[in-house]
Parts: sequence; C-alpha cells; structure tokens
Amino acid sequence: MTDIRDDAPTPDAYASERETTEGTVYTVTGGDWDTFLDEEHDDRIVINMGPQHPSTHGVLRLVLELEGETVQQARSVIGYLHTGIEKNCEYRTWTQGVTFVTRMDYLAPIFNETAYCLAVEKLLGIEAPRRATVARVLLMELTRIGSHLVCLATGGMELGALTGMTAGFREREEVLHLLEFLTGLRMNHAFVRPGGLAQDLPDGWEQKVAEFVALMRTRLPDYDKLLTGQPIWRQRLEKVGYLPLDGCLALGATGPILRAAGLPWDLRKVEPYCGYEEYDFEVPTATEADCYARYRLRVAEIHESLKIIEQAAQKMEPGPVMVEDRKVAWPAQLSIGSDGMGNSLEHVRKIMGQSMESLIHHFKLVTEGFSVPAGQVYVPIESPRGELGYHLVSDGGTRPVRVHVRDPSFVNLQTMPAMSEGGMVADVIAAVASIDPVMGGVDR
Repeated sequence: MTDIRDDAPTPDAYASERETTEGTVYTVTGGDWDTFLDEEHDDRIVINMGPQHPSTHGVLRLVLELEGETVQQARSVIGYLHTGIEKNCEYRTWTQGVTFVTRMDYLAPIFNETAYCLAVEKLLGIEAPRRATVARVLLMELTRIGSHLVCLATGGMELGALTGMTAGFREREEVLHLLEFLTGLRMNHAFVRPGGLAQDLPDGWEQKVAEFVALMRTRLPDYDKLLTGQPIWRQRLEKVGYLPLDGCLALGATGPILRAAGLPWDLRKVEPYCGYEEYDFEVPTATEADCYARYRLRVAEIHESLKIIEQAAQKMEPGPVMVEDRKVAWPAQLSIGSDGMGNSLEHVRKIMGQSMESLIHHFKLVTEGFSVPAGQVYVPIESPRGELGYHLVSDGGTRPVRVHVRDPSFVNLQTMPAMSEGGMVADVIAAVASIDPVMGGVDR
C-alpha cells in the first residue's frame, strides 16, 4: 500500500546516497543528529562515544564535535538505564523502598539506604538506636572506600594503567568480602531499614574489621608507587579537566570535584548526621582543580575513612539495632539456616503456633506496611560522589506519594563539557573518569 500523505518522507529523507569509487556511500540524518550538526563549521566532525564504550564510565553517551583532535563541543546524553526506581518506590511500602534505592548508585548502596531511612525516620519523628547508628557509619565508610577504589581502578583502566585497575579491584574485593560478612550480601544489601538495621552485626565482626584496616594500611602505599608519582599518570591528569571553584558552584558540583577546587565542603562536617560530629577526621582539599587533584583527594579520603572505621568500632556499644516500637520495627528474627537467610525457626513457631496476635501483626506489617505521618522532608548526606539527598512526601499512608533523589552523579555530570571543551579527545576520558559518575544514579 502506497503512503499518499503530504508529510510522508521521501525515500532518501534519512539516508541520501552518492556513488564513489569504493561503492555507494549513505549519509544518515534525522533523529537527534541534526541538532548537533553546525553548517557554519563543515570542517568539524561529530562523533559518538558510547553508550557502549569501555571508556565512558558506564552506560553514558557523549556526543563530541571535533576539529582535528580538539573538542569544540561536548554533550552528554543520558537515560539508557531507565530503571524507574523513584517511581517504583511510590508503589511499595516504606520498608520495601529500601530494596529499590540500594540499586540506584550501585557502588554506594549503603549511602542510598541510610539517606532514605534517615528521611523516613525524620517523617516518623524517631531515631535509630545508638548501636544501629554507629554501625551505619561503619558500613558507609567501608562503602566509601570500595567506591573510591572502583573510581581509581576504572580510571586507571580507561587511561591505560591496567595494573592500577587490577590493584583497585583486588582491594575492592576485600571490601566486598567484609560487607558480605557484615550484611550477608556484597551489594544491594537492604541492610539499613527504617528504625535501624535488619539485624545485628555477626559475631567476630570486630576482628574482621581490624584485619581489613590493617590490610588496607599495607596496600595503600602501593598506589603512591604505582600511580601518584608515575610520570605518565601525572602527565595524563595534571592540568586536564580543569574546573575552578566558581565553575563548581555555578554548576552545583559537590564531593571530590568541589573539594579539589579548594572548598572544604563535606556534609559530615558542615551538617553532621549519624553522630559524625563525634568522629575525628580531616576533610582533604586541593586547589589545582584538575583530574590529578581529584585522584589524590580520593586516595586521601580512603585514609580518612579508615580512621573513622577504627573509631566506629571502638564506639560500638551493646544494645538493640531496631527501635522498640513494634508498629514500625520490621518483625524479623533473622538467622542463617540450611535454606539461606530467613526468619529463625523459633520466631516462626511463635507467630505460627503460639500467638494469633503476633501472626496477624506480622502479616499486616509485612503486607501493608506502617503508616507515616503526612508531610515532606529533605535529608542530604555525603556520598562518595557528593551531596546525596532524599526528598520524600507522605500523605499519611503506608507508601510514599513522591520520592525524589538529588543524585550527585546526575548533577556532577553537568561539569563534563566545561572540563572537556577546548581539550583533546583523550582528555575527555580523563575528565569523565575524574567525575566518577554512576549511571544507575543518573538514570534513576
């Protein structure tokens, strides 16, 4: 059937052709390409980097307009993960939301869980027990180390320092082994819950944590030998991806990008949460505002996180890890049995065979969830990439009306053109690696 509409595209509307000595060459247009082409500069070439590219630090598409090797314009195209996590949270109970938000920034799952739960607890007007709060700090700093190690490792891989990659992932395995021991899972833990933790830390956690800190203290000097003083590494990073303080503030950049430009802005210090005001640690800063400064800053932050972990281990006191209010506390008595992790047999026997009230309460709390007073709240914390904030809105029901996340990767990615334009194509790789965006958080 022939299309006779006036607006029907002509056969060559999207792919005009011309004959050459090598055969037919098709010129493809349409889609979003026309918005990038500039007729005034027909000597320029527009190229795609990603979304499936080993150097785009995730499922990120960069559209680069080049003149020779120099980047004249750079734009980021996002949305290739489309997980819909924020919207999914609005169709789940407040407790079930934890299993979604932990998958957002998948290199910093504990931070998402903690920020979300702090926001829910603020709406409820409750505070987690002391032991749970200290354990949250311990787990967050472990996660910060693991996240920074991935940044160093993938940045090394993208710039050709493959030994840096293998070393970074080797140390991250130690972090993941410890997190698996403490929470039961390597990633996407859903261990932090509204009101506290899913369960207490296992027996022997103090020794495991002490062994990890000692191991990291012996391994970290290797990074200075391998990368920090390495001439090629320095030449690839120094004076590359420059973004001064005023640029950071104008674009809303936070985290290592902002601190590498000279501003010691760390929410653990300026707006403390989870008792961070009790801990003795420094906020590393630099003034060079380039990729090398961001690299050195992350290494310094790993050292500071080790100090916080040691202090958290010392501050840990015996006590509950979940609030006493049975209308909020998830009724789990977890244990590890032959079928993996689940409710202990004693707990199941009690609710199934001895107390009808316990069974009804358990059923309603698990299926319906608890109600949260109407209102809205915003709670920010300092994730490995900067300010991670949760804006929750409740209408008094058992699920949120709105969940919106200020993800630092999303905001920080705006700095990519400012860092890259005017530089070389190879420097785009270094700039994106120094931003350390996690696309799970960008495309939430």
